[in-house]
Amino acid sequence: MKKILVIDDENAIRDLLELVLTRENYQVKTAQNGVAGLVEMDSFQPDLVLLDIMLPDYSGYDLCREIVKKSTIPVIMISAKNETIDKVLGLELGAEDYITKPFDNRELIARIKVVLRRYDPGDQNKDDNMGPIICGELRIDLESKRVLKDGKKISLTAKEFKILETLSKKPKKIFTRDELLEIIWGYDYLGDSRCVDMTIMRLRKKLEDDSENPKYVRTIYGFGYQFGGDTD
Repeated sequence: MKKILVIDDENAIRDLLELVLTRENYQVKTAQNGVAGLVEMDSFQPDLVLLDIMLPDYSGYDLCREIVKKSTIPVIMISAKNETIDKVLGLELGAEDYITKPFDNRELIARIKVVLRRYDPGDQNKDDNMGPIICGELRIDLESKRVLKDGKKISLTAKEFKILETLSKKPKKIFTRDELLEIIWGYDYLGDSRCVDMTIMRLRKKLEDDSENPKYVRTIYGFGYQFGGDTD
């Protein structure tokens, strides 16, 4: 049973989401502000977070940034703000999706399922190698979504890990920016391919000894990106 954390200061919205999600056989916890949401993040360990932008103690954007910085748990933002700039900002901060209020319950459930499938190794093709990928001192555990370098854990956001996972599963393939954009952000993403470059830049700073001369996430000029090094 997948676990979903709802962070919203409106009682009616929290009650509605808890009812709808429970009917879909999700385990649900709710929080009415950002501080309580962070506490539930640690204790509940959700598989997905539904996050309102306007909270009494936190900007939803700041909270989203904090969540994706410390974990690979995907975030769907929910807001009454329906301007394109608000959606783009939320997505560029690391949210997987952005839904405006009032929302259709069926659409919400469909979007949740899409995001969970994207991050659920159980829904991957059975032929996929779910064992760890080892490249030099780098170890990528696809099942637990942990990355170790020289035995030390590297903390990646959900999108940083997804890019690393995508590249490392097919080390001979060169992925274009558009391919990575569709795989990681989804076909209906409102931003542009620059977010791929920005995410890879942050990923390199965490992985590489020299981010100017990357060993693991290489740029193939004129084509795209490729995982480098020999893998086991």
